[in-house]
Amino acid sequence: MAAAHAPLRLLHLLLLLISSTALSLLAPTSRSQTAPPPPPLSPPPPVINRYVLPVHKDGATSLHVANILRRTPQKPIPHLVDLNGGMVWEHCDERRYLSSTFYAPPFGDYFCSPAGKTRFSRTCPGSVVAPDRAGCHNNSCGIMAVNPVTKRTAVAELSIDMFSILTTRGSNPGRPIRFCKFYFACAPSSLLRSGLPANVHGVAGLGRTPISLQSQLASHCGFPPMFALCLTSVSSNDNRGVIFFGDGPYNMLPGSMINQKPVPLNTSLLGDGRTGISTTTPYTILEHSIFVALTRSFTSELSQIPQVEPIPPFPACYERSRLPSTRAGPGVPTIELILQDKNAVWTIFGANSMVEAPGDALPGFDVAGSRLGLSSSLLLRRTSCANFNFTSIAPQAE
Repeated sequence: MAAAHAPLRLLHLLLLLISSTALSLLAPTSRSQTAPPPPPLSPPPPVINRYVLPVHKDGATSLHVANILRRTPQKPIPHLVDLNGGMVWEHCDERRYLSSTFYAPPFGDYFCSPAGKTRFSRTCPGSVVAPDRAGCHNNSCGIMAVNPVTKRTAVAELSIDMFSILTTRGSNPGRPIRFCKFYFACAPSSLLRSGLPANVHGVAGLGRTPISLQSQLASHCGFPPMFALCLTSVSSNDNRGVIFFGDGPYNMLPGSMINQKPVPLNTSLLGDGRTGISTTTPYTILEHSIFVALTRSFTSELSQIPQVEPIPPFPACYERSRLPSTRAGPGVPTIELILQDKNAVWTIFGANSMVEAPGDALPGFDVAGSRLGLSSSLLLRRTSCANFNFTSIAPQAE
């Protein structure tokens, strides 16, 4: 929270956003009719079909970062979380990338096929050939990697290595599970030179491609490609968040209309990428006329509160002391986003519509079904995205 009288700035709306196997058991052969019956069987432990990845928000850029556990021996590699990214890539630094399980398939190899269309690539200067060095081959499957902030692209080397992630049954993490064939790309250092948090070594893409992070987990584990983001704000007491992979429920510890009035919009402008959910921009980007209409309706509902000098790029600012305080942030008009019909509405409270207010929401993505599920502010449930219990390890069945 900012100090009293600090201006609040209206956001561009952060949209972010068992099978049990039947068991047949044969009773042991008994020599006596009076033998006691066998003891009742304990129910089988539930199948672990969800995984959890800790995330934190970088204070300097307001972008979300996750440590991806890869290589042998295992090492955490900080990656920018990109909701729309098509793959996981990192700068491998061929002289420092140490892993006994690294493999770069040659161009035309069967192992290149999951990446779709690739190109013949030379990633080493001159005639150098170093088959055991990451990011340095002269016959590799080239794939385009993108810096999602600067939009700069570069040819990267499709590679395979070990990947590890924590399991969960919903409330806290369990033991990590390792996957020996995880696709990523070794990209040149030029993609890291601007726009990304200082310590980041790559990008973790969650998009709808066969080699994105969520797609590979779903493919390896046999669950539908579904995941949920709970990304907290820097101004919260704790800037941690979490990504769940697999179906819910997802448990935390306790802890478009304006005020139900329609906003006049040209709904044809809501497509074509003009309004969408992203993890690589601090605030949602709206088409100009949509933003103007929404801001006008919002300020009209808040006309009894005088505005203060605006702070670019935000046109509507208020003194914090003039706004009532609620469990879900400043007491400002609610914003209802009608996503498909009146039965699919995302209600946004002040905690998520005003800058500097600590507010968390939980969007869930059903990739296979092309569906988006949303929660309202978790603050209404006395919890936040920082409250996933990473301090306790769930018991695991042997």
